Amino acid sequence: MGELNVYGVYVPIFLIQAVMAYGVWRVVCLGTDRLIEQDWIALPSIFNLAVYLILLWLIHWLFI
Repeated sequence: MGELNVYGVYVPIFLIQAVMAYGVWRVVCLGTDRLIEQDWIALPSIFNLAVYLILLWLIHWLFI
């Protein structure tokens, strides 16, 4: 992976990817919240976790 040196503090690249995935996930949640309220999604916690992990994988794949 690697790390970035930001003013003497080493920041892992994976942390940056995780923050980016969280930002994208918040935008995606705006659309999926309506589906959760209408009970189209049975287990919203597991669904949200799965969506976040998929987004994290996609962003990690883009960095490689």
